[in-house]
Amino acid sequence: MPDALTHLSDISIEPVIDKRGRAAFVDCGRAFSDRLANFVPQLRGEQLELVDPDKNPFFGHARVQLFIARRAGKAVGRIAAHIDELALAMPPEQGFGPGTGFFGYFDAEDEDVARALLAAAEGWLAQQGMTRVLGPISLSIWEEPGLLVRGQDHPPMIMMGHHPAHYAGWIEAGGYVRAKTLYTYDLDISKPFPPLVQRIVQSGHKNARIKVRRVDKSRWDDEVAIVLGILNDAWSHNWGFVPFTPEEVAYAGKKLRPLIFEELNMIAEVDGRPVAFMLTFPDVNDALARIKGKLLPFGWITMLRWLRHPKGAGMRVPLMGVLKQLHNTRLASQLAFMMIEAIRQQAHSKFGSTRGEIGWILEDNQGMVAIADTIQSKINREYAIFEKRLG
Repeated sequence: MPDALTHLSDISIEPVIDKRGRAAFVDCGRAFSDRLANFVPQLRGEQLELVDPDKNPFFGHARVQLFIARRAGKAVGRIAAHIDELALAMPPEQGFGPGTGFFGYFDAEDEDVARALLAAAEGWLAQQGMTRVLGPISLSIWEEPGLLVRGQDHPPMIMMGHHPAHYAGWIEAGGYVRAKTLYTYDLDISKPFPPLVQRIVQSGHKNARIKVRRVDKSRWDDEVAIVLGILNDAWSHNWGFVPFTPEEVAYAGKKLRPLIFEELNMIAEVDGRPVAFMLTFPDVNDALARIKGKLLPFGWITMLRWLRHPKGAGMRVPLMGVLKQLHNTRLASQLAFMMIEAIRQQAHSKFGSTRGEIGWILEDNQGMVAIADTIQSKINREYAIFEKRLG
């Protein structure tokens, strides 16, 4: 861990070493976010938890160094440098692998600050033996991957980042090139899907081998295990895949349970065996925007009411998966269409929702891109992940 300040011109790069520093790191990011049009303030306590090694299980398999940039004592930027031991163990052809470190939580006042922050992150990663850096990924690939490069004209949905477009130029000026593009897709869920999709869904309902059911919250731990088991199998060959640890499964289950409505989350079974799932979260950013990211003094009342019945909220499908053995089959697509149609109907009829969002989806995930196109959804945001060789 660095033990002194690194100076570049009038810019100081300060390593975060304690709780007070983590609070300053979070508050620096919040100050930058407040400037952005269409940004939705998040809960400060939740943001602090994500960078707390005693609370976020990501730190159980990762080394993390946070940095704050200061000019004349004022915070003018921040960055995280981190190494995920699980990512190091993945095959290089899947995007990560040996020698790969990351940067994330990137904010900068100007290009000079950006250059100094990237240099600090790269230096720390190089000291740790890394030969390549990817980012921004904040902190886990399952949290907020990528830099928003298109779509700043509307607010982000739950668990998606929101950044100014000029950050991309500053990162590229630092010698980075784009490694991957992620898309989110916007969907009108107030109207039925095209006739082709309806026929596929109806055919599935006539197949006695297939059952699409709701997630059962009375069996929460069992359902979480089913979903994560399918996810770890279905995504295991995807670019950027890192498996969930048992601690992360428990953590995610606890954090996400208040946002799980049984009608909006589906598990598909074939011959009684769970083979696919689709998760949908009501967009809590709807409520956070109303309370400006603050539970006190009265924001908690609004939040509790919203959690009981998020009427009219947008709906985001952040994750779906089908067991690997069914990939590239007609059955896999059929199950996906059946689940998303069941969710669409419930979201519109019970919650009054009119808008959905699917993603993120990798640009080269042909199966998911084809499904998004078939249901006539449109790309509404684009995120970029950049890479650079070190040394």
